[in-house]
Amino acid sequence: MFATSTQRNFWMFKDETDVSNSRLSANIKYISRRGRNMTAGERETHFLNVTEEKTLILSYEYQLRDFCRNFLPPMPRYVVGTALHYLKRFYVNNSVMDYPPKEILVTAVYLSCKVEEFNVSMDQFVGNLKGDREKAASIILNNELLLMQKLDYQLTVHNPFRPYVHFLPQFLLNPSLNGVYHRLEGLMIDMKTRFPNFSDPERLRPGIDEFLEQVFYTDAILIYSPSQISLAAIIHSASTSKENVDEYITKILFPSDERHLSIIIEAVKNPYYGAERAKASTRDHQSLGKETCTLLQSRQQQRKPSIQKKRMKQSFDDEESFEDGQYPSTNSEQVRSMLVGLSEMGQI
Repeated sequence: MFATSTQRNFWMFKDETDVSNSRLSANIKYISRRGRNMTAGERETHFLNVTEEKTLILSYEYQLRDFCRNFLPPMPRYVVGTALHYLKRFYVNNSVMDYPPKEILVTAVYLSCKVEEFNVSMDQFVGNLKGDREKAASIILNNELLLMQKLDYQLTVHNPFRPYVHFLPQFLLNPSLNGVYHRLEGLMIDMKTRFPNFSDPERLRPGIDEFLEQVFYTDAILIYSPSQISLAAIIHSASTSKENVDEYITKILFPSDERHLSIIIEAVKNPYYGAERAKASTRDHQSLGKETCTLLQSRQQQRKPSIQKKRMKQSFDDEESFEDGQYPSTNSEQVRSMLVGLSEMGQI
């Protein structure tokens, strides 16, 4: 049950500020450790700030999605959801400057396959990567224990992509309550049975899938429960489909909770708006792939290699790319220049 899970007890944050503070703490710790002999100006120039780290990680989240979409055999969505959870959890407490994202990305996907019992061998897995597959397997195995340690071995993930998504109205008000769980599929049947004014709830399914796709690229999955996100998905789909499910929610689903209805609405409003923001920025962050590589390569020729740059170059060169070839090396100045360049181009 989610209410007693490690996800609920250890990996749920109060709000977006709480998540941001955790990322900021990781960024400050890294800079304090690595830049203790630098001036404030040198630190600002040499290291990424927390906003730049977050933007970089978001681009890798989209790379993870694209890699999983092209994976053979086809990968279930709940496996992708779990991998995204792992990636987000890892970098909410660790800096991208300390652990190269591409190594953690591919390891998160591999670990998710194992935990979710999507049975693929290592040979099958690395067969979906380009380049030296033996080296790719070595990278994954070398990072698997590290990833589990950083996740405190708390690997079970409850997410709306699972085949048996549970929907608990009472939990929206009090996560500690035990009660009757309703699967999302059961909710669809319930709408057909008890809400005859809405003849075909199946019309909501495309919108639900769209919402769940977008919400995973926000911090909502670190703040809200799967049941809250599920309800937000239904409301989103009904809204975009010009359907009205207000009566079903207020009079059928929560008939005795009118005084708490404002709490319920607030609980689903934030992930809803978060997903809308993610939808609006999807194209922008997808561009942080091929276009970013070109910009980084041009910046790379203008600077002498630093230790940090060499390390990240080795990581990017050793890793196998997921789409369009090798990603170039980078350091904080290059990433910052890249972000400014994209902004000027109207990409952010």
